[in-house]
Amino acid sequence: MPKKITLAIAVMAAALGAEAAKQKDVTLDLLGTYETGKFDDGAAEIVSYDPVTQRVFVINAADSTVDLLDISDPASPTLSSSIDVAPDIATTFPGSESGGINSVAVKNGIVAVAVENDDKQAFGWAAFYDVYGSFLGAVEAGALPDMITFTPNGQYALVANEGEPSDDYKIDPEGSVTVIDLRGGINPGAVQTADFTSFNNAVLPEGMRAPRPFGATVAQDLEPEYIATSHDSRTAWVVLQENNAVAEIDIRSASVTQLVGLGSKDHSLAVNALDASNRDGGINIEPWPVNGLYMPDSIVAYRSRGKTYLVTANEGDGREYISDADEYDTKEKCRTAGGLDFDDGDCLFYIDEARVGDVDDDEIIQVVLDPTVFPNADTLQEDENLGRLKIVATEGDTDGDGDYDKLYSFGARSITVWDAETFVGYDTGSTIEEVTAALYPDDFNSTNDENDSFDNRSDDKGPEPETAVVGKAFGRQYAFVGLERIGGIMVFDVTQPEKEIRYVSYVNNRDFSVDDVESSEVGDLGPEGLFFIKEEDSPIGEPLLVVGNEVSGTTSIYQVERVD
Repeated sequence: MPKKITLAIAVMAAALGAEAAKQKDVTLDLLGTYETGKFDDGAAEIVSYDPVTQRVFVINAADSTVDLLDISDPASPTLSSSIDVAPDIATTFPGSESGGINSVAVKNGIVAVAVENDDKQAFGWAAFYDVYGSFLGAVEAGALPDMITFTPNGQYALVANEGEPSDDYKIDPEGSVTVIDLRGGINPGAVQTADFTSFNNAVLPEGMRAPRPFGATVAQDLEPEYIATSHDSRTAWVVLQENNAVAEIDIRSASVTQLVGLGSKDHSLAVNALDASNRDGGINIEPWPVNGLYMPDSIVAYRSRGKTYLVTANEGDGREYISDADEYDTKEKCRTAGGLDFDDGDCLFYIDEARVGDVDDDEIIQVVLDPTVFPNADTLQEDENLGRLKIVATEGDTDGDGDYDKLYSFGARSITVWDAETFVGYDTGSTIEEVTAALYPDDFNSTNDENDSFDNRSDDKGPEPETAVVGKAFGRQYAFVGLERIGGIMVFDVTQPEKEIRYVSYVNNRDFSVDDVESSEVGDLGPEGLFFIKEEDSPIGEPLLVVGNEVSGTTSIYQVERVD
């Protein structure tokens, strides 16, 4: 039976706002940055680290390489070499052509790389190298390998295969997780697949969604995004972002043992307030009758005081598939709760997103609010209130009468720490928006590829917590959280999440006064990947945080410093 989850709001150690923004016991000090000079092309995404060679391994999607950065002097990171995966895939799998590379992980001298096929709906690969860039071998993975990781003991590598459909939805591969047993070397015969076919006819857990566009199976609808592993290397937890769920996997048998729906966050509570509009003339973090689906992008596991916890960065994500959209003779026939249409068997349309204020006849999805639940619907649907907020179009008609009884937004604008056994969750509430509003009142909820963009993202997913890692420093466990849109890294003390998740500090290496965001003077834009380096593995004997920034194409190294 799936676990039933409950959510507890974490107790904050200080009142939110300017005073909370000042409270610190660790901070991040920028030591150095490596610049690729490539803007908004994914030139620095996922990062990992090898303590023996003191090299950071960076996914450079712009060049389809893994860049090896020497950080023996963290103040002056330098490019030592790059790994070009494509020739090795072509040699190992004749007739195949690799596409982009999506993830990298390093363990015990082995570098693992997730490689997608040039045909994204076909199988991809996991490629392995030593830390000097010599090719060791490759094995097949599922469709669109999105994330790769090692178990703590280094005996297994796991790949989250997202299995995204083609844009026209004519091909939809199944999502899966590839489990590679490395104990006998890199052997194609030691590869297993954890799939979701056993859930095709199952009743899915409460708090999970699987809209299954165009009659897709559950296995096709589920899209594994990110993986966390247990300290004993036996269990993996995989986030299914668009499905608002986590899959638990037994690693040795490569089997999915359960699905857990994450439910939603009640933004009508003051502690969960949000800024819901980009046309309200300012910062207005208020309670609204909206429920946020967590839809985490990343997940990380850590141990504290004998218990295992999972941290999710609750970004949110929607889906859209359109084929021959120009052939529509009217949008009227697209207006269903699923936003889907068949036009003479040739035209397909599916969309997750709508705005609360989509009330006009020419809208693809018309949002009609239940008059009993929302007696003030006209006021709520004004642009300065909820009208601009993007909601999950396929959810919320609880009684099946064609109108919305609940409103569900994308993401939760927070991180949540979940008890790995009970899935009780401790959430940071509105802290991220409150802190960024206090520290950057002129650039609140900016986007990541344009300065002078105040309030730009409030109607979408706000600051978009994209990625998180947990590291132990000075006797405490800290979660470091990358904010994709406004940028920067926020730090929380998560040592005892059931007691409190305490906001600690926020650092943003972004200069909002620079007009040309493609200039190196702007700093870091769009943090995508984080890696925490323990002090015993650090080239300077102090804990470090490495940040890959996909929009600015920069990799920055911070020292984690204690502030008394």
